[in-house]
Amino acid sequence: MTVDFQLQGQDVNALNGGPHYNFTEALSLLVSCRSQEEVDELWDKLGDGGEPGPCGWLKDRYGLSWQIVPVALGEMLSDPDSAKSQRVMEAMLQMGKIDVARLRQASEA
Repeated sequence: MTVDFQLQGQDVNALNGGPHYNFTEALSLLVSCRSQEEVDELWDKLGDGGEPGPCGWLKDRYGLSWQIVPVALGEMLSDPDSAKSQRVMEAMLQMGKIDVARLRQASEA
């Protein structure tokens, strides 16, 4: 019913509350990815048997929500040129899995 594990040195205990409780978007996990390859791999593995969503969100086969986000997205959204960051935001809002190349194209448009 429980599992103990560590995330970056932090002890975590997870408890199975039983079949009466389902996952909702109230609990989600965000993964920052260093490359498009990492985004692609996690998107494919976590989404296998699950459900893709918008803006990098997906649900895995168990119904747990994940957001798979390339670090480059945050960098582009924080660009001091507000027109560039707005174009990146608009492009991201049209995506399921986030595509860094398309974000860069939007940034430079």
